[in-house]
Amino acid sequence: MSLYDLFLAPLADYGFMRRALVACLCLSLGCGPIGVFLMMRRMSLMGDALSHAVLPGAAIGYLVAGSLSLTAMGIGGLIAGLSVALLAGVVSRATSLAEDASFASFYLTSLALGVLIVSLRGSNIDLLHVLFGTILAIDSDALIEIGTITSVTLVALALIYRPLVAECFDPGFLRAVGGRGPLYHVAFLVLVVLNLVASFQALGTLMAVGLMMLPAAIAQLWSRTLPVMLAIASVTALLSGYLGLIASYHLELASGPTIIVTAALFYGLSILIAPSGLARRYFPRPHLTG
Repeated sequence: MSLYDLFLAPLADYGFMRRALVACLCLSLGCGPIGVFLMMRRMSLMGDALSHAVLPGAAIGYLVAGSLSLTAMGIGGLIAGLSVALLAGVVSRATSLAEDASFASFYLTSLALGVLIVSLRGSNIDLLHVLFGTILAIDSDALIEIGTITSVTLVALALIYRPLVAECFDPGFLRAVGGRGPLYHVAFLVLVVLNLVASFQALGTLMAVGLMMLPAAIAQLWSRTLPVMLAIASVTALLSGYLGLIASYHLELASGPTIIVTAALFYGLSILIAPSGLARRYFPRPHLTG
């Protein structure tokens, strides 16, 4: 098998593979930076909670449409995710519960509720599609939706980049200069939910957060400079998407989980050889040793 047959022929021969690759490109540009900011704000598990919170809304969209309509499920997931984010924030401020505890309670409830809703009308196959995604079934309408979410994300991050960075590293300074920290926090949560909805359509609720957090973790192992981390996360997410698609095609594996496993392999390799990984700890450079 030639390199062309291995890496390019699937894309040249099949339109669904090209659409899946474009979806991966869009998701990498949006999810990569969002994942980095989630990690810098110590909100990694909150991203996982929100990804499960999308499920009941997506399930209701599935029931209303009567089929696996990505548009209907995406709209339902967006409404559900934003609702859970706002409710969890209200509960944490009105009670003694910490925000992560309220998110955990809501996301577990949402996950169970979503599975029950799908089970009311769907089959096990439909449930698998909802949980693990259908990236090879992405159509033009879904691509437009994913591309729109990515564009909104990049524009919004450009507009709130400085206050978002300030809130990550020095929230006290942001308050001192009159910055609206809660407003930027809510805006960021909206961006997280939007990108989870976009990822959900391709990777499913259980895999969606993987394309956010694994590239972000990889980026943190390779660099401590925020702009470089954002770039590394996006490039790693894109490479994981491309190589995962190619591997799933040749090995006849499920595309969504294969993409996440590919990202996990990059993560494992980075743990071994990255500047902040095990190699530097156990095999330091000569000039760094006493």
